[in-house]
Amino acid sequence: MIGERDLTPDRVRAFQELIYGYYREGGRAFPWRTTHDPYHILVSEIMLQQTQTERVVEKYEQFINSFPDFPSLARASLRDILGVWQGMGYNRRALALKNIAQTVMTTFGGNLPSSVEALMTLPGIGRATASAISAFAFNRPTVFLETNIRRTFIHHFFHGGDTVRDAEILPLVEKTLDASNPRQWYHALMDYGVMLKKIHRNPNRRSAHYQKQAPFEGSNRQIRGMILRTLVAERGLSESEIMGRLDVTPERVRRNLVQLEREGFIRKEGNRFTIA
Repeated sequence: MIGERDLTPDRVRAFQELIYGYYREGGRAFPWRTTHDPYHILVSEIMLQQTQTERVVEKYEQFINSFPDFPSLARASLRDILGVWQGMGYNRRALALKNIAQTVMTTFGGNLPSSVEALMTLPGIGRATASAISAFAFNRPTVFLETNIRRTFIHHFFHGGDTVRDAEILPLVEKTLDASNPRQWYHALMDYGVMLKKIHRNPNRRSAHYQKQAPFEGSNRQIRGMILRTLVAERGLSESEIMGRLDVTPERVRRNLVQLEREGFIRKEGNRFTIA
């Protein structure tokens, strides 16, 4: 294991040359990497949370074409947003994007703030996401981790560790950061991490924070998605009508309806449910 104190300028330079060397040969191309538009980058970062890039590529341009800027997204109905979002999963992100757009319009004059602290005041944005947005949209030298960056650092600097904590990795991320071009550096780190997963047993298994994703089939997340798809397709359905359209026990439908209403996805008008 190499600690922060062991990272001499020569070691930092060698690491950067290795990462950039791979990036020049095997770097990936994505539409959100060819723009510096803060709104587009925000959308891509929210979409990329817990979703593979292949699926995001399919939806990103459709979403941008439907809602090209903060004003259009802030004005859009949640029903229209969810209609475009279908197939992405984790629908909380779609609701978060609408709430973020509204906050940007009312609090920040329609302009996405560039500082991590200001970005963290937006709905559903934590420090890591705020730092990533600040780096990619504004080229600021922030420090953060995501799964591919974590994989790269565990592979190179924690050969003997099997419960590596993020708190141990972050100082190394900061020490090796290319502050002159953090946007490109983080793209390169991520692409290197993707390569590692293909040719090595996933180094992230040695992270203290590693968790296998819970099965989607039969989960409440699946049921929530089914309910929302049904209500996007058909306005104003009663509880019994929703149950009749889903092959799910009434109790589970009822429990997820309550949760969706509590979270602001749906509302009940009389005995009928609609997208909020």
